[in-house]
Order: sequence, then C-alpha cells, then structure tokens
Amino acid sequence: MASTNDLKNGLVLNLDGQLWAVVEFQHVKPGKGPAFVRTKLKHVLNGKVVDKTFNAGTKVETANVDKRDMQYLYKDGEDFVFMDNDTYDQLHVPAATVGDAANFMLESDQAVVATHDGTPLYVELPTSVELLISYTEPGLQGDRSTGGTKPATLETGAEIQVPLFVVTGTKVKVDTRSGDYLGRVN
Repeated sequence: MASTNDLKNGLVLNLDGQLWAVVEFQHVKPGKGPAFVRTKLKHVLNGKVVDKTFNAGTKVETANVDKRDMQYLYKDGEDFVFMDNDTYDQLHVPAATVGDAANFMLESDQAVVATHDGTPLYVELPTSVELLISYTEPGLQGDRSTGGTKPATLETGAEIQVPLFVVTGTKVKVDTRSGDYLGRVN
C-alpha cells in the first residue's frame, strides 16, 4: 500500500484487480475544499489511458512489478524466448505481450521485461535501435527534394518510411516507440 502522496511516474497500481501504470500526476490544492491528486493512468496490458482523481492522503494498492534486463534469444512458435542476464533463466513471452516491439527486435538484443507474479506484462526496448534496410526501391534521379519518403523493409521484416536517398543495405536508426526513421548510422 502507498499513499497518493507517494505517487510517481512509472509506479504500477493495482486498482480493482487490474494493473495501471502512472503516466503523470499532479497534486492540486484548491483555494476551497480538500487537496486531491489528479492522475493519468495507463492500463499495463491493453494500453488504455484514463484520467483518475484521488483524494490527497488516500491509500492505493501498489503492484509488485519486477523489471529485468533480458536478452532476446529466439522465437518459439507464437512465443518469444528471453533470457535473464543474471540468472540465465529463460522466459517465454506471448506475441501479444511483446506487441509492436517484435518489429524492432533481433536475436541477442537487450530489452527490459516487466513481470508480475511470474506473468510477463510488457517488453520495453531502448528508445532507438540500429537496423539494416533489407530492401527498398532505388530513388529516382531528380527525386532529391526534401521531404520525400519511400517504404523500406528492415531486416526484422517491419516496414518504415525513409528518405528517398536511403538505399538497400544502409544501417539506419529507428525510434522503437513510433517506428520513425531517425537517421543513417555510419
């Protein structure tokens, strides 16, 4: 249990048997009436975001979420297999839990896997990763104007939009949150 005064970003709360992560919070002390805490909560499993207000000093139940650095080993059927870097234990994470992170993971990549009572909740990748472009159409001569993009397939199989000058075999930096092209890597 924690008080609403102890809330901080990233804290996971157990409300009505469901896990919610605190995205942002604000202590409000109006001129009239009691103080309260306005929060924005994100459902850990489905990503739904809601606004919730708590009276100041109210007790809320926190969930014990274990975040560990793990290495992605391989895909086993529908599951992704991760290995704990400290204990070398292997953890099977369902594809639904991995979600869009699968588009930017290569074997032996590092990720943070959050678990609650042994159940994987989500997989968190670094904010950007470096991947090779396995295929993209060649840019046409004269198509060098700024702002033009074309589709490109990454070595993971995901498709992103890249500038016209990027060619097959180029190593690029990709934002794992949005899938945006961030630049070439030398």
